[in-house]
Amino acid sequence: MIVNRPAKVRATIQVPPDKSVSHRSLLFNAIADGRATIERLLDAEDVRSTAACLAALGVEIEWPEGSSVAHVNGRGLHGLFESEDVLDCANSGTTMRLLAGLLSGHPILSVLTGDHMLRKRPMARIIGPLRRMGAHIHARTGDTLAPLVIKGGGLAALDFASPVASAQVKSAVLLAGLYADGETSVTEPALSRDHTERMLTAMGAPLVADGSRVRVSPPQRLEPLSLRVPGDISSAAPWLVLGACHPDAEILLQGVNTNPTRTGVLDIMRAMGADLEILEERTSGGEPLADILVRSSKLRGTTVGGGLVPRAIDELPLVALLACFADGETVVKDASELRVKESDRVEMVVQALGRLGAKVTAREDGFVVHGPIPLHGGKVDAAGDHRIGMLAAIAGMLADGQTRVENDAVGVSYPSFWDDLAAAAHGGTARL
Repeated sequence: MIVNRPAKVRATIQVPPDKSVSHRSLLFNAIADGRATIERLLDAEDVRSTAACLAALGVEIEWPEGSSVAHVNGRGLHGLFESEDVLDCANSGTTMRLLAGLLSGHPILSVLTGDHMLRKRPMARIIGPLRRMGAHIHARTGDTLAPLVIKGGGLAALDFASPVASAQVKSAVLLAGLYADGETSVTEPALSRDHTERMLTAMGAPLVADGSRVRVSPPQRLEPLSLRVPGDISSAAPWLVLGACHPDAEILLQGVNTNPTRTGVLDIMRAMGADLEILEERTSGGEPLADILVRSSKLRGTTVGGGLVPRAIDELPLVALLACFADGETVVKDASELRVKESDRVEMVVQALGRLGAKVTAREDGFVVHGPIPLHGGKVDAAGDHRIGMLAAIAGMLADGQTRVENDAVGVSYPSFWDDLAAAAHGGTARL
């Protein structure tokens, strides 16, 4: 795709539905007793992978191609069938890790695999606690990488102190805890996104969240949860950065999920002086949401670290771009998790923005950006990482000259991204 900087940016955008909530709405309703209707379900490759895996396990999901409404006929807590084939999670780490926790509670044999990128992502972090609970799990390369072979059932409760703040690790253990012989708890070093806790509580699970510790006991049943999925703040982030960095911009983002475990990017932008307004606050499916207005801003450097990192982990590459237009130095630290995403996002940020003239230096646990510096057009290969693809495209909207973005993979999480970018560049309204 070819990107050029527009003279001004005026847009109203309804960003795609939240990917994390979309995955969980399918997975959790699959083991509920009854039928649920999910509106504004994200019709993207990752979520389709979750639906396909659940269908292979015997779950009836009515979700026509191109539709944002799905009906899930739950099979109850113990109703999943053994799949006749390998379960292909494609590029979705959420699908693999959460499904591993769920399948650990079922006395069936399952094999989970994915594409070449997913097969490089660390799985020991879930294999360890699930094995301690009694699941039989094997994986390649010393039980660290997919494919995973799982034979579940007969689980014991676990008090697990997670070494990383990861919603996927936490959710895998909590899902297994639905099938354990007592109370299972997970304690994190910092609070990660809490969609799992909110949804399971709404479905009747005996779950208690206390700061960074969550406890769950096996329920008798789960009630189906119908909901309308709010907009994904990770998909709103590119437009927030574009609006703040472009010299003549005003962008309104509608219906964005403002769950406080996900709004680290808003806190970072405020600390950097961004002109943001939160409008029309409301709730949907137990999740808070609002409209967000962003305008051209005078930015300053900042330091990002500690508990702020898990609340903005997917948006940190875009923070690097924000920092290119800020006065002074911006440091992102305590973010070594970036190195084990779909790609090594520390190195990818350095390479992608470096090709456009940015001064970005890698750290073991993050990066340092020296700004402000004018960006120039160039060629960026996103290497199949959708977050880097969107980063490169927004950088191209802010750079002098023409930018070419290759292997963007944005369809993984944001199928209408390029249409919305074109609408933003031409002062239009973009809706999913």
